[in-house]
Amino acid sequence: MRIIFAGGGTAGHINPALAIAGYVRERQPDADILYIGAKGGMEERLVPQAGFEFKGITVQGFKRRVSFKALKENVVTVKKAISASTAAKKIIQEFKPDICVGTGGYVSGPVLRAAAKLGIPTIIHEQNAYPGITNKMLSKKAARVMLAMPAAREHFKGKCNFVDTGNPVRGDILKQERNEARMQLGLDERPVILSFGGSLGARKINESLADIIARSAQDGRYQHIHAYGQYGKWFPKLLEDKGADLEKAKNLDIREYINDMPVCLAAADVVIARAGAITLSEIQVMGKPSILIPSPNVAENHQYHNAMSLVEKNAAVMIEEKDLTPEKLTEEIDKLAADPERLVQYSENAKAMAISDSSKRIYSIIIEVIATSGK
Repeated sequence: MRIIFAGGGTAGHINPALAIAGYVRERQPDADILYIGAKGGMEERLVPQAGFEFKGITVQGFKRRVSFKALKENVVTVKKAISASTAAKKIIQEFKPDICVGTGGYVSGPVLRAAAKLGIPTIIHEQNAYPGITNKMLSKKAARVMLAMPAAREHFKGKCNFVDTGNPVRGDILKQERNEARMQLGLDERPVILSFGGSLGARKINESLADIIARSAQDGRYQHIHAYGQYGKWFPKLLEDKGADLEKAKNLDIREYINDMPVCLAAADVVIARAGAITLSEIQVMGKPSILIPSPNVAENHQYHNAMSLVEKNAAVMIEEKDLTPEKLTEEIDKLAADPERLVQYSENAKAMAISDSSKRIYSIIIEVIATSGK
């Protein structure tokens, strides 16, 4: 079996591709796998680290704002798109794949379009409740449109062969157990709040959590694990200014980044996070009640739609960033943590939405499409 994966720009497009590729390699160790991504993108680093061959093409996205500068940049984008299509066609002809799998991002556009023109079957995976522009365009030629969230269907035009697959979730997430995780982290039976705003951090989330974390340093009501992110190095000082002694408050675990997310997630009673597709899939698989704060700075406001998919199933609380204040967030945390019945309900509803065998489903689709294409 020979497979090309294409996707990039953000970890939300890259990690699903790597999870699927890893599952394929487990089932067929002799499979030839090539990942095509953007030169200079984070995939150029992450893909080789995961042990897969990488080839880069030069591509960039269109600027949507109306200005002379944006117009000039879009002229460059068109030129790069033409050269990217030529480069993608050459790579595909040399590699001779049985199938091409796109997971979103601008780079998947020229790769899957070139593959379709060459008669190579293509399938795409959409991680979000509101699909990206590239995937909406590619869906017209795709043999299968794989969805993480059923709500995405209404945003595609024309006839598509939809399959609900969920988002591939890391295997170590599925293996974690609450009590073992708590023992590993040295936690007791007080409520555990887990919060993070992404690897870079989110200023407004950090600022809004400072009061309740500082309060917990004083009254010990909650155990709190919080990642403030690369751009939040000022956060520990803010807590100290609010009276929190981070060395004495053993119920607080304040870090720049969470390297052991599966363990922390398993230990948590309430999760406070953005509404990225992979984060939500992990929350669902683990059955975690959550307070979601969608990022307003994403394409098509897709995190809002992601969060709403849980809110509508009574599985989460959503606070839009424009409404986020320390008082509002503290109130929602206290209400949720103090309501055992609601915690159980949210947990059960989140878990009912989960698809824990996503990689297996996608692998089966790859095999099926290759078999029916005559490749």
